[in-house]
Amino acid sequence: MKNIILVGAPNAGKGTYSASLIKKYKIPHISTGDMFREAMKKQTPVGLEAKKYMDEGNLVPDEVTIKLVKERLSQPDCKKGFILDGFPRTIAQAEALDNITDITNVIVLDVSEEVVLQRVSGRIQCRKCGAIFNKTNIPPKKEGICDKCGGELYTRDDDKPESVKERLAIFAKQTAPLIDYYEEKGVVGHADANNPHPPEVVEEIIGIIGD
Repeated sequence: MKNIILVGAPNAGKGTYSASLIKKYKIPHISTGDMFREAMKKQTPVGLEAKKYMDEGNLVPDEVTIKLVKERLSQPDCKKGFILDGFPRTIAQAEALDNITDITNVIVLDVSEEVVLQRVSGRIQCRKCGAIFNKTNIPPKKEGICDKCGGELYTRDDDKPESVKERLAIFAKQTAPLIDYYEEKGVVGHADANNPHPPEVVEEIIGIIGD
């Protein structure tokens, strides 16, 4: 079983690496956002509870998020394991997760602020389907138009340099204690996400997790 937590700063490449890892290990990639959307769509009791907070513009409390994680991890596609992305964010959440399941690997994607800002400067997203492109690395076939659905491509506000720097500072503050927590359990591995060749980073991650 591979119960993996992927830890990486904004634009470290979590989505890119996860896509390869789910193919390799045949396990689902679970992000907090996806969990909330799925639970609300299915109108599960926890999903409706989370929706109530979000509709009021409030943060979803830990106990609701933890219930949601427990609900998601109990589904059949998680039998062989999972890749968690965006959870846990705090020590309290990590301790609650320990009561739900055992984590086998915590993969930390080490990336510098300089590289993040470089990547984000070219990032564009589809307004319609949410697909992500990069003007330099993954340009759309037609400028300003999504390859997948033909929607309009734009730069998100949170991809502007000042927003990214703020998010990086919050990430560093929140995540450092979390990495220490899992270091003590001996499950942390570091991958060099500064590497501009994603396949090489994926190989490094697989080397840490094993077959």
